[in-house]
Order: sequence, then C-alpha cells, then structure tokens
Amino acid sequence: MLLNQELRLSRRAVFLAAGGLLVGCSQQPEVDKVQLRLATGPAGAVYRRIGGALAEHISQQVPGVTVITVPSGASTDNIRMLRGGEVHLGLTSLDALITTDGSAPEGLSAICRLYDSHLHLVVMAGSAIDEFRDLEGKRISLGARDSGTEFTSLRVLELGLVNADGRYISQAESAAALRDGEIDAMFSLTGVPTPAITELAQRHSIRLIPLDEQADALFTAFPGPYTPAMIPATAYAGVPAVRTVAVPNVFLVRNDLPDDLVYAITDTIFTHTGTITSASRDDAEAEAVPEAWRINVRTGISTASIPLHPGAAAWFRDRKR
Repeated sequence: MLLNQELRLSRRAVFLAAGGLLVGCSQQPEVDKVQLRLATGPAGAVYRRIGGALAEHISQQVPGVTVITVPSGASTDNIRMLRGGEVHLGLTSLDALITTDGSAPEGLSAICRLYDSHLHLVVMAGSAIDEFRDLEGKRISLGARDSGTEFTSLRVLELGLVNADGRYISQAESAAALRDGEIDAMFSLTGVPTPAITELAQRHSIRLIPLDEQADALFTAFPGPYTPAMIPATAYAGVPAVRTVAVPNVFLVRNDLPDDLVYAITDTIFTHTGTITSASRDDAEAEAVPEAWRINVRTGISTASIPLHPGAAAWFRDRKR
C-alpha cells in the first residue's frame, strides 16, 4: 500500500514538527521528510482549487511535510482512494460519506468540516426546461463518475421519479457540452460560485432551475446531511437567486496518520485560513470561490456522525482552553 511505501515519518519527528509550528519557532528542528497525497476533484471544480490551496499551505506551514494533490472524480472516488491507501487526505461531501447506519467508512475520520456545496441544475437561457419534472427523458450530466454530484443527483432523480438520459461528464466538460447543445442540463454539487459555471455564465445566458421541493424530499428521506439553501443572485452574472439544497464538505484523513501530524495540519487550516484566502486571491480565478474560504472553528468541528481524528479532536479541545 502507498502508505507503507511513502509515509516515512517517526512519531518523534512529527511531534517536533508540530511543536515547532505551534510555538512559532523561527528555527525549526531537523525532521524526517514525508510526502502526503491529497485527493481533490476534476477540472472546473472547487475541490480542485481548494484542495490545491490546502496542499500548498500545509506544505509551507508544517515542517518536513510536502502535500501533493491527486486529481479525481471527487467525493466517492476520493473515499475509494483513501480506503485503498492510494492517498492520505481527501475531500468529500457528507452525504456520500455517511453509510446507511450513519457511521463513517472503516479506517477514515475527519479533520474538519470545510464549507457547504450547493446543488446546481443549470440550463441554457433558451431551454424548454423550466422545472425539475421537465428533465424527463432529457440528456443530463450527472457529473463525473464517483463524484458527489453523481451521488446526490441520482438521489434527487430517484426521489422525484424522473427518468433522464444521464451522462457522466466532469464539471468543465459538462459546461462545454451544455453550451454546445450536446446535453440539455447539468447537475453540479459544488461551492458557490464554481469556476466552470462562472465562466459559462460570463459568456452565455444561463438559468438555474429551482430545487426547493427536491431539497425537502432529500431532507425527509435522508435526515442529517442535507439542508435547504439559496444560491444568491450575486453568484453568477445575470442569474436570479434560486432555492436548492446544501451539503457540507468534510476534509478526510486515514485513521493511521499520526495524531501529532493531524494536529499540526488542523492547526494550519484554522490558524492560517486568512493566509490561504489572501494567497488564493492572487489568482483571478480563485476569487470566484468565496464560499470555500468560510472555514472557521465554530463550523469546522461540526462533522455530524463522522468522528474527528484524535489529532484533530485534540486541537479542538486545546482551542477551548
């Protein structure tokens, strides 16, 4: 397994690295080097952008640690790679993570809750699709295979008894296919706003289909991970506000990562969030994901039935003292 091959870090070295970070030493002790792999998401997705920023800042702030990103289909794919030992860290939507009995998949726990994704249903402005039921028989992107978009959109279609011609296409490719008339609509479960839809709306007139009834149906059928939400009128150029459903995103870690290392990563996420935000705004495209940067201690600990990794739990306990 990758973890056994690449995670060459002694507990003492991790402790020294974490200790150096937490006390703010200007001269860090010599520590073993370790490379961590973080599963993100597909092109055009907030997961790809925020995952890259988190990897960069963990690498900068935690001595001896380098984090590299691994592109993926997103949530379900990330969970698979984590459980298979292909990566050490990953992003996922809460609904794709929670098993039928409400527990986390074996071997995984949470570092923190990050931000909420909103389910988008996008059509071109001239589309004959005006409401959810109009999707019957239409060509619809369900997102990439093994993504959170696929997971949630299939649930919505099943609850709504709608039979559509589902296509498995990543976010950036979905936006292009919608623009070119190759599909009639696209689902996207992502932060607000999301780069692929932002770019499409800047060049073409689009609409968002309301999903308030679908939000209620999800909330009733699967209590816990879903909440009714609003995509604001300020999100996309020329697109009015629309009601939809929101799902929290969780930063996952394998249980076998050392507690002290996860403690240091957790500290970096919350102590240096402002630094991450400022750096991301140097990139013009990153300005389009403000929702993803609303990471704070109050919401970060709210991972529902998914337990915190002991290292993360220790950081939150210390924060309260």
